[in-house]
Amino acid sequence: MDEGVLFYSWRDCLFRVPEGVQPPKAGSRFFCGHLSVRPGERVLEIGAGLGMAAIIAARAGAIVVATDVVPGAIAAVQANAALNGVTVDARLGDCYAPVRGERFDLICSNPPQMPTPPGADREDAQSAADNGGVDGWALLDRIIAGAAPHLAPRGRLVFTIFDFLGLKTALAKVEAAGLVPSVLARETQAFPRIGYERLEHLRAMDREAALGSGRPATVERLMIEGRAR
Repeated sequence: MDEGVLFYSWRDCLFRVPEGVQPPKAGSRFFCGHLSVRPGERVLEIGAGLGMAAIIAARAGAIVVATDVVPGAIAAVQANAALNGVTVDARLGDCYAPVRGERFDLICSNPPQMPTPPGADREDAQSAADNGGVDGWALLDRIIAGAAPHLAPRGRLVFTIFDFLGLKTALAKVEAAGLVPSVLARETQAFPRIGYERLEHLRAMDREAALGSGRPATVERLMIEGRAR
């Protein structure tokens, strides 16, 4: 092992976590734990980070493309794929730009989705990996809206959301994109550690009143699927 370098073990995989790439958190474990992949499927992970889901999919026998806007993340995916003895096609670029004209059996993402007040965004790895824009949907909206042209017949889009983004809202967005929506899984997790200003902003964005009063102790994490007709 490299001295001073963080490694993360999950199930039978080992991941090297380089500086500038966020280590896996509860959302990543939930996402990977409920991700179903069949051998031979073409899989796209958007916002791959260190490549946890992409590598698990590759180990299940899928043909995997992983994209991210952070060069360090692409390097991490490549290194972690080699570390785990699999092949992942890691591509640098924003959302669907690196896979223009391609189709997949599964598109998956555990994207940044924490509503962030204007001017409160920061450049450190954890903040960048959590920042979902003012309402939390900045990247999610683009992933959902752009999925259908990149899905094979009966292909599926799978992503996670916090319940305070709105389950009804999520299902409606998936349906508006021409996909059949459903909830695959849900899990109660510890509420993220955020400051008062961000919590108040989050409450202002909580249009379906998922949050209780005071500082919440827990939050529901949901895994949503949209299936092509």
